[in-house]
This record gives sequence, structure tokens and C-alpha cells, in this order.
Amino acid sequence: MGTLRKINLAEKLSSFEEAFGPRIIGRYNGDKIQVTKVRGSFIWHAHQDTDDLILVLDGKLVVEARDGAVELGPGELVVVPAGLEHRTRAEPEAHILVVEPAGTLNTGDSGEVAAPEVEI
Repeated sequence: MGTLRKINLAEKLSSFEEAFGPRIIGRYNGDKIQVTKVRGSFIWHAHQDTDDLILVLDGKLVVEARDGAVELGPGELVVVPAGLEHRTRAEPEAHILVVEPAGTLNTGDSGEVAAPEVEI
């Protein structure tokens, strides 16, 4: 049996400066709950077998697909369907929460080196 553990998102986000380096802050039914910072544009990529849930905590985030984009502010989220090529963009910076299955590479199928799965 587990125990209850409060997670302060602002504290977790203040513990690192790196952009596009998600940090795992919890687990939920086999998924990893992560926070990360977005500055500028990330690479185009897709996750062939899994959806991505992206929730904006602070700032403005644009999630682009090849056929359009959505702009999100604090408290807004989008679910990127499996297989949809996309990228995130923020100027100057956005803080986001991402939920996806453990082992999912943040760079998807791009061939780029993925950020390591770091738990904080």
C-alpha cells in the first residue's frame, strides 16, 4: 500500500532551469506525470502508439500540427492524438504538465536524442 504525497508544481519547476528536459513528478496507472519548461520551438515529432496530454501551468504555449495550431494559456490543455506529428512553441517561456506512458521518448519518432527520464 502506498502513502499520500503532496506535490507542489511551482517548487518542482523551480528546481531546474533546462528547457525541453521533462522531470517526472509522479506516476499514474503506468503513466508518468511530468513538468517541463518550453522556450522557443521543440522539434517536430509524433508518438505512434500513445496520446499526449499537455496542460499549461504558466505562460502561453502553442501546440502546432502540420494542419493547424492551438494556443493555450494557464489552465488550458490539449490531448495530442497518437500518430499526429506536432511540436510545442513558447515565447519567452511556458511551464507545462505532460502525462504519457512510462518509457515514451519526448522526441517521439524524430530520431533525435531524447531527454533522460529523470524523477524529482
